[in-house]
Amino acid sequence: MNRIIPSALVAAAVAISGASFASAATNPMVGGAAMYANKNIVENAVNSKDHTTLVAAVKAAGLVDTLSGPGPFTVFAPTNAAFAKLPAGTVDTLLKPENKAMLTSVLTYHVVPGKITAADIASKIKANMGKATYTTVEGGTLTFAKSGKSYTIADAKGHSGKVTIANVMQSNGVIHVIDTVMLP
Repeated sequence: MNRIIPSALVAAAVAISGASFASAATNPMVGGAAMYANKNIVENAVNSKDHTTLVAAVKAAGLVDTLSGPGPFTVFAPTNAAFAKLPAGTVDTLLKPENKAMLTSVLTYHVVPGKITAADIASKIKANMGKATYTTVEGGTLTFAKSGKSYTIADAKGHSGKVTIANVMQSNGVIHVIDTVMLP
């Protein structure tokens, strides 16, 4: 199955550890490649071996220029393994030219306007009775909560997963790697 991963959703490299989000390291590694804070989301994402599906999807949806723009954007970037969990044929179907609008909707469902760090999410969770909710570019909502030593992400349709790498800083925003594809 071909896998596509939006460029903006493609880079991230500081694992979540302990009871809080880990802080970003200088040039964290994501998918075997260093992520440079002076490069934009797309420039970094194309180098991550864990985000080839996302990058392919970003290209197919025509979002490269947008995600290379000034932003800032916060991207919740599903890994190749996250895309592989979708029902057979889903990614191939989304990548077809006639489904570009649907693919764009899926990808923008993983992007929140502004630069939202792990500390911002953790602080909002603490201040809002254990939940932090953000509106995506697509118009949906993503909700975050603390679960043991990690943080979960969920959408209104019941899809849920974990943040696996937080605070991968980019020149035009921040990427947080997630283990699930959210579907609007």
